[in-house]
Amino acid sequence: MRSVYSSYRYCERLARRSAGNFYPAFRLLPLAQRRGMCALYAYMRICDDIVDEPGPTDYRAATLARWREQTLAALAGQPSHPIHPAFADTVSRFHIPHETLLAVLDGVAMDLTITRYETFADLYVYCQRVASAVGIGCIHIWGFRHRAALAHAEAAGIALQLTNILRDLQEDWSRGRVYIPQEDIARFRAEPPTWPERGESYRAMMQFQVQRARTYYQAAAGLSPWLDPPGRAIFRVILDTYRDLLELIASRDYDVFSQRIRLPGRRKAWLVLRALPVRLGWCS
Repeated sequence: MRSVYSSYRYCERLARRSAGNFYPAFRLLPLAQRRGMCALYAYMRICDDIVDEPGPTDYRAATLARWREQTLAALAGQPSHPIHPAFADTVSRFHIPHETLLAVLDGVAMDLTITRYETFADLYVYCQRVASAVGIGCIHIWGFRHRAALAHAEAAGIALQLTNILRDLQEDWSRGRVYIPQEDIARFRAEPPTWPERGESYRAMMQFQVQRARTYYQAAAGLSPWLDPPGRAIFRVILDTYRDLLELIASRDYDVFSQRIRLPGRRKAWLVLRALPVRLGWCS
């Protein structure tokens, strides 16, 4: 099995390759925290990939169940995957609650059996598990000064996941998944097969979804004062990146079908540069 050092190197390579919207922001952190973020990201990436890989649902469910067992074993000092030494070291070093990690596993497991959410309350549970739990793991790595930070981290996870849902509407539909709550689809009379036409009902539904996400971004912004400068800097980059994606969706009249919504590389670089004074403690 890999040493902790080589395991961190493995996680960093994976994050550099796959974390397009996150990795540039990781570099704002001190070395130990940056490595911790790479290890956490690598773990979450594998969880997602298990669920999204081709193959029968039963096979993927069994693979995810084994991954859960391997996660618990790794945290108990018995690693079996190249990321495990770094992952276990990160969880221990930064005191990430184990229940937070298990919540993520519960969340990705929902994608194996649930393809529709009747209400926003139902969807909220999913978002809490796959995104807010990750946010809570992140702030343990960054460091936070009061338990009040937890509620804001939860809101941030909801905001980011709602943005992902809107951006990935077509991809998810092609996989048979619809994350827009059924109550909203019924309210606006916007059935999924009509979405690519981007008619009035679709645009009204999407406007409602965007406005809902904006309220969570507003709640998430309250996290900043509870973070030390490096954590505040990376949080602002991540939050602003996804808020920009949300506003880009709105500015394109909710067209998430003709091309994937992405931020230009120069915009991502600017967000990181703009966060440098915060990272250095020159401003709040």
